[in-house]
Amino acid sequence: MGNDKQGKNDDLVKKKIRDRYKGVDEDLIDVIPANPKEDFYQSEVHKRVAVYARVSTDDPHQTSSYELQKNHYEDMVNEKPNWDLVDIYADEGISGTSLLHRDSFNRMIEHCNNGEIDIIVTKSVSRFARNIVDCISQVRMLKTLDPPVGVFFETENIFTLDENSEMALSFIATLAQEESHTKSEIGNASIEARFKRGIFLTPVLLGYDHDEEGNLIVNEEEAKTVRLIFFSYLYGYSTQQIADALTQLERLTKKGNQTWSASVIYQVLTNERYCGDVLARKTYTPNYLDHKSKKNRHNRNQYRHKNHHEAIITREDFFAVQKLLRNAKYGNKGYFPEMRVIDTGILKGFVSIHPRWAGFAEEDYYMASDSIDGGMYTIPAAPIEVKAKKGNFDLRGYELVRTQFMTETGQSILSVTISHMTFNKSAIEKMANVSNIELFVHPGKKLLAVRKAVSDTHNRFVWCKQRDGELVRKPISGASFLPVLFRIFGWRKDARYKIIGHLHRKGNETVLIFNANEAVLYVDEDAVDENDELTSEESEKDYGYEDAPKKKAKKIAAYPSKWVDSFGEDYYKSTALFVEEAPQEQEWAVDKDGQLFKATGENVTSQEDAAKNITKILGDMGASDE
Repeated sequence: MGNDKQGKNDDLVKKKIRDRYKGVDEDLIDVIPANPKEDFYQSEVHKRVAVYARVSTDDPHQTSSYELQKNHYEDMVNEKPNWDLVDIYADEGISGTSLLHRDSFNRMIEHCNNGEIDIIVTKSVSRFARNIVDCISQVRMLKTLDPPVGVFFETENIFTLDENSEMALSFIATLAQEESHTKSEIGNASIEARFKRGIFLTPVLLGYDHDEEGNLIVNEEEAKTVRLIFFSYLYGYSTQQIADALTQLERLTKKGNQTWSASVIYQVLTNERYCGDVLARKTYTPNYLDHKSKKNRHNRNQYRHKNHHEAIITREDFFAVQKLLRNAKYGNKGYFPEMRVIDTGILKGFVSIHPRWAGFAEEDYYMASDSIDGGMYTIPAAPIEVKAKKGNFDLRGYELVRTQFMTETGQSILSVTISHMTFNKSAIEKMANVSNIELFVHPGKKLLAVRKAVSDTHNRFVWCKQRDGELVRKPISGASFLPVLFRIFGWRKDARYKIIGHLHRKGNETVLIFNANEAVLYVDEDAVDENDELTSEESEKDYGYEDAPKKKAKKIAAYPSKWVDSFGEDYYKSTALFVEEAPQEQEWAVDKDGQLFKATGENVTSQEDAAKNITKILGDMGASDE
């Protein structure tokens, strides 16, 4: 019963809708016609017209193209009595794939927004914009103005105020963008082909001129300025100090300016062409639409041609300067710190670590350590025939369980991240609470050593301080040297490592040894890949710094996979038992100063020679060195 009633109601509603849409007698409706749509080609309404022209390079030969466009559109506007030319907006040497830096275009759009323009006339869609998004968005924006502004593309015969123009415009703009993409790919392929064949660009450069074939030849007068810049930086002057000095000396830049800046000095110091080399493709443009250049960090092939032309600076001096520049951000303003390697005693083969120097690379540490014949003393010193004394247990064949699996109470612990390292209180106390220490690394054995700092050393670290009579550990900032150690040890830069150290003492000589091969890795639980083949367990401890947040992130402790098949080390070979097993007659020489290793190269200009060269160059320039 209810369904029948509902059906009748639905039929009644449908009938009313049909009756309403039958409409009324047309004689009862008065139609008020809209204004006729303006015909772009037949309109007699007064129009303020802007012309936009663009040439894609600022080559002087392109001037004729611009002038032809200008003359053509001036004639076009003059032929229409109802058109008044507002201005010709022209961009020269600017790509059409981005609105960035197109000053004239942007000025024209601003005038449209101010109601000063009715029509924009341009040669083609590709002249207006090769970026489809920019093209369509600008056209739509202009149509929404009051009154609307139309764009007439002459080649395509499209006027954007026509109702049916957008589909054709979108299609043509897409083709224009793809054409730009194709040209970009062709250009990149051409550059790649030239570089592969050793055909490099040789732009104008201070210190050099070009011969008839475009090759770089030394300009001796300008080369004096270049040498003065390099020797001054090697001596220890900053880029700003060098810039101020050259400005005072009224030395000219390549462009003829007498005012120098620190950035210009930096550009000179980092240009490999001054040592006779050419490095091609130091930057690249990943997106042809925005043309933003990025530093090439092995994203594209690079090509280096050594001895491409005559050098002004030796290659050793050039690369020494690069190390100084890289290290400047760590506050080291002096000359090269010395890399020293211990050549005798228990630390033989260990290389001193500089606290603020980032210029040393992994190979420098390896070469320094390997320069010492015989390597380091083994810990323990040598295999010893062990015999159990009468009444003692014979522990040959037994293993000493690794301390990492046992309680950490009283253990010397080092916690390391890519930027900081922190020693625990127990390690500090075992070194008699000295505040200043020195760090050494043996890259081949992956060992770190800690000793009391020699009083006059520049390589001292502060690892603790006193606060209200209490000993407080102090995190050591290692942003300059730790990334290199991480690479030497093969560590993950996103993880934290913990190493248990062993104290070795002979008389008044003490040294802490940390074995990076036995480091325990700590990572956030979420950072562990399910495919990582690591022996791991959850740890609630966070070996962070004294100012770490109270809320600890859950960490995973991962042990070296080689530990899977053993409890620990052979009892009589354990590093922890070195004190008992090392021959007491061996000369430890823990405090011995290492011998100098020139990681920067044998032929780098010394600070003394740099000063002499500066004086000579200033004399040649007719200036005083004061």
